[in-house]
Amino acid sequence: MTASPEVVQAPLSTEELAMRYRAMSEDPCFANVPGKLELDNWGRILMTPPSFYHGVIAGRLVRRLAAALGGEAVTDATIATPSGVFLPDVAWASPQFMSQHGSEFAVTRAPEICVEVVSPSNSVRELNEKRNAYLAAGAQEVWMVYPQSKRIEFYGAQGQLPCSHYVVDLSDIFS
Repeated sequence: MTASPEVVQAPLSTEELAMRYRAMSEDPCFANVPGKLELDNWGRILMTPPSFYHGVIAGRLVRRLAAALGGEAVTDATIATPSGVFLPDVAWASPQFMSQHGSEFAVTRAPEICVEVVSPSNSVRELNEKRNAYLAAGAQEVWMVYPQSKRIEFYGAQGQLPCSHYVVDLSDIFS
């Protein structure tokens, strides 16, 4: 007995995920959905509800990254990875990255820095999956920002870092 053609038999490829995400983004049914929409590796929709303080922290990070490093600091950069289509809360991209990937709808190579501002609804498993996906897609660093405990963790390909290799003043990001 063969499976129905509508049934997904395996996780989707990065290209299929990017196409599915683009179609979802262009679908008027999703036009007014509040929060961040992502896709897991099967193409299922993941939704994170918005929070004002979360947005405040993300905004501060965007301003600090842009001021310290130049390039582009953006919110909700769409990154298609083999693990899913994820939107880090903040991403920093160098001018070189922007010249190569800046016009893509969903990049398949992650910008140099991907930042997750952790919400109470995030699970450890979800955060680990996103961190690993960003690093596997080429991010040089992934920052996990914990507003409730007012701490930041930095990760690179070799694991957790004592501090970021990028010089950005984050001393009062939570005040």
